[in-house]
Amino acid sequence: MTTSTEPAFDQFLDITADICPMTFVRTRLALDRLASGGVLKLRMNGEEPRQNVPRQAETLGHTVLQLDTEADGISVLWLRKK
Repeated sequence: MTTSTEPAFDQFLDITADICPMTFVRTRLALDRLASGGVLKLRMNGEEPRQNVPRQAETLGHTVLQLDTEADGISVLWLRKK
C-alpha cells in the first residue's frame, strides 16, 4: 500500500533489476556517497530485498523512514543516513 505523503529525498536508486547480495551492495554504495542526515529513496523488487535491505541498513545505524509496497509488488524504501 502506498501512502499519500512521501518523505523528501536527496538521492534515488532503482535496484529492481538486481538480486541479493547486489541489492544491498548498491544500497550501501549509495549511502556512502550521501552526507550524514541525507535521505536515500530506493525501488526494490521482491520479498528478499524488501526484508533484507532495511534490516541491513538499520544494522549499520541508518534509519528506515518509510517502506511502501505498490500494487505491482515493487517496494519503495526511504533511508536516512546516520
